[in-house]
Amino acid sequence: MSLGPTLGPTLETARLILRPTSGEDFEAWAAFAADEEAARFLGGPQPRESAWRAMCTMAGAWVVGGFGMFSVIEKASGRWAGRLGPWRPEGWPGTEVGWGIAREFWGRGYAPEGATAAIDWAFDHLGWTEVIHCIDPGNVNSQGVARKLGSSILRHAVLPPPIGESVDVWGQTREQWKARR
Repeated sequence: MSLGPTLGPTLETARLILRPTSGEDFEAWAAFAADEEAARFLGGPQPRESAWRAMCTMAGAWVVGGFGMFSVIEKASGRWAGRLGPWRPEGWPGTEVGWGIAREFWGRGYAPEGATAAIDWAFDHLGWTEVIHCIDPGNVNSQGVARKLGSSILRHAVLPPPIGESVDVWGQTREQWKARR
């Protein structure tokens, strides 16, 4: 039984619906998590069992912290296209808006479009004063998204266990974001 996305807001952009993760997302989430190229900079491909736990972690973040990444739904097709939004697990290097888009939706500008709505929401509703994006130094596609958002490299960090990877921390302050908008 799925109760549906009732734990947080639904945001809309011109082409996307952003809503909290729900059980109906699992098949698409699992396919995304298993895709070697799509998951390359997100900890690598995962089997269905691990994808289930990751999806439940994201859904649970809404309950525990009042925010989490949104499921990205393409308006035109109604299909799950990825997940993006606010994220800050214990030990994280800051208040992040991150993204992961399913490969079949790459090249459509969904990451910057959705991230823009999520950043607005994080600043306006969560009261964040800075938004970061933790990006692997080899992930040129995400670097391009960060640049489109007006972010730049702020510092370097090592993500907490069990991840432990070294990342570039891109981002900007609320004032910088609002000045560009």
